[in-house]
Amino acid sequence: MKRTLGEVARLIGGRILGDESVVLTGVSGIREAQPGHLTFLSNPKYSRYLATTRASAVIVEGGASEAAGGGGCPALLVTENAYAAFARAMEIFVERTGGMAPGVHPAAFVAGSARLGQGVAIGPHAVVLDDAEIGDGAAIHPGAYVGAGAKIGRGSVIHPNATIETACVLGERVVVHAGSVIGSDGFGFAREGTVQVKVPQLGNVVVEDDVEIGANVCIARATVGTTRVGKGTKIDNLVQIAHNVVIGEGSVVVAQVGISGSTEIGDRVVLGGQAGIAGHIRVGDDAMVGAQAGVTKSVPTGEQVSGYPARRHTAAKRLSACVQSLPDLFRRVRGLEKRLARLEKEDEC
Repeated sequence: MKRTLGEVARLIGGRILGDESVVLTGVSGIREAQPGHLTFLSNPKYSRYLATTRASAVIVEGGASEAAGGGGCPALLVTENAYAAFARAMEIFVERTGGMAPGVHPAAFVAGSARLGQGVAIGPHAVVLDDAEIGDGAAIHPGAYVGAGAKIGRGSVIHPNATIETACVLGERVVVHAGSVIGSDGFGFAREGTVQVKVPQLGNVVVEDDVEIGANVCIARATVGTTRVGKGTKIDNLVQIAHNVVIGEGSVVVAQVGISGSTEIGDRVVLGGQAGIAGHIRVGDDAMVGAQAGVTKSVPTGEQVSGYPARRHTAAKRLSACVQSLPDLFRRVRGLEKRLARLEKEDEC
């Protein structure tokens, strides 16, 4: 795909310094860039590459453009946040469908009652069951499964071997990476004597617009009602989200996080890698949970917590410092005990 720098600027914003008619064919890092590539500079330690990069255009922030001075540099696109602007530019040059052409592959199975929008692409061995709806421009990759009554919004992409179970709903521009399961049964059992009786899981999962879900993520359907992932939230690989969890908008869930049932995660929350969140609690808006934290009670809005059990991050750091000094403290106490024992012997004499 080819775009001029002027076209890119109109799509993502920014001020051009240089030739807006420069033709761009792709994106890459500032050191690896070749003619025709668009790159970016956001970290000052890479500023030295601005004069030597082979890229045809560079997205920069205001300070970098002033430092460049124009001498021998490629065309510049000046923005407030170069990294975020580069991310938006990448979307222009990357086909979300993964190169799949519109149409249904002969080796795919699509039920007669399924409804397909315009420009839908369905790969070999994909399965779309009764009454499922696939929105315009969506792509269902090879081996993916879309259950009965499920809805996939416009421009969404379901990668190979991902599963969208019965009656689950995905909004527009949702990306589900390979191997993920959306709508598996929640882990619900009632003990009756010595037997665990399965509690039927009758709800669904709703994933709102612009959510991205990594590989091998499991999101359980609600027991009743809905497990929900809010607009614009990003979920890393290998995450477990239990039944009836609600995640707000614009949150980030890093790899190997586990969220127990009926917990509510607010808007713009960040959950660090391998954090564990107990059930039936709330993590407030704009909160941050450190990696490997064990959250056993609700977290207030805007709070930063870490450690196990999770506590305010400043307190957790002090506690960690104390724990690290324990070996030295142990040696000092042992030494004092020996001295005390010698003094007691001397007194006895």
